[in-house]
Amino acid sequence: MEITPTIKYVGVDDLDIDLFESQYVVPEGMAYNSYVILDEKVAIMDTVDARKGAEWWANVEYVLGGRTPDYLVVQHLEPDHAALIHEVLDKYPQVKVVATAKAVQMMPQFFEKVEFEGRTVAVKEGDTLSLGSHTLQFFVAPMVHWPEVMVSYEQSEKVLFAADAFGKFGALCNEGSWDCEARRYFINICGKYGAQVQALLKKAATLDIAMICPLHGPVLTENLSHYIGLYDIWSKYEPETPGVLVAYASIHGGTAAAANRLADILREKGAPKVVVTDLSRCDMAEAVEDAFRYSHMVVCAASYDADVFPPMHDFLHHLKLKNYQNRKVAIVENGSWAPTAGRVMRAMLEGMKNIAIVDTMVTIRSRMKESDLPAMEQLATELLA
Repeated sequence: MEITPTIKYVGVDDLDIDLFESQYVVPEGMAYNSYVILDEKVAIMDTVDARKGAEWWANVEYVLGGRTPDYLVVQHLEPDHAALIHEVLDKYPQVKVVATAKAVQMMPQFFEKVEFEGRTVAVKEGDTLSLGSHTLQFFVAPMVHWPEVMVSYEQSEKVLFAADAFGKFGALCNEGSWDCEARRYFINICGKYGAQVQALLKKAATLDIAMICPLHGPVLTENLSHYIGLYDIWSKYEPETPGVLVAYASIHGGTAAAANRLADILREKGAPKVVVTDLSRCDMAEAVEDAFRYSHMVVCAASYDADVFPPMHDFLHHLKLKNYQNRKVAIVENGSWAPTAGRVMRAMLEGMKNIAIVDTMVTIRSRMKESDLPAMEQLATELLA
């Protein structure tokens, strides 16, 4: 694939992977992006996951056409992008690895038997590397989403090589909508580091960017303000869509029935969007994505072992890990003899930043009854107020 006449795509699609990072379902596969800049000097921009090493090497050698690369730019040391560093150094002993000082420090952790002495160039904020008519300028991006990350801006063609920023789940051959899978990717991969993403966006705002080349997902060439605007919303932890996520964890169906009845009440009261999620069966990463996407949330769970049913505990734990904040939340608990779920859920929510918890908490005893409806109505009224 040609990005420009002098910048070539050498990445690969992975359609065989079932779980990205051993936790995120990727039914549409995954793209590992890598690029080559051809100039007086040649730079390879990142490698790929070892799973697809043979395909990557075929792409690289075809694009090089017999030329020898001068640099391997490593923007992110995570193995899905950097697994083949040692192979590049074995094949091309004269290649210099360009990376942040932190990345250079960390490389021996991944490649014990590789001698890096004299073979690396540690760059810092604002440093440049001339390839001839192309000049790469480097900007550190720590914790987006590892501490050694940097991005590279090619000045002549105005291309931002964005590391994991602006990536998405899905192979390029299964492109689909960018927003949905980019949101799920961002919230679950980078969501904890909103402040660091904001710092990177401020740096990007000083650059004249015509194209964004991420390490996952499609190259972005049009309507860049749309993608940058969404990143701004997500990294500020602002709601993207007015609406309510009703997330429930039900053992024998009683809590599920209450959650769905509450969803109906919320719709009747004019909630612009109501999404109901069964935490026992859903993709947890998608549930977390929806919690960040919508402005309001209701958590409904059964009590379990004097605590809360584990799928809800897992969900709230994920939200805390990803820095969930700035939302209004209501609580519905269920318990047959000693309800405890509400207390546990409230304590977990109170451990998050700027969460407004609705005063009314509804307690269901085994199964929702007509006598529970006034409290459900009150909870919905307070949540939407």
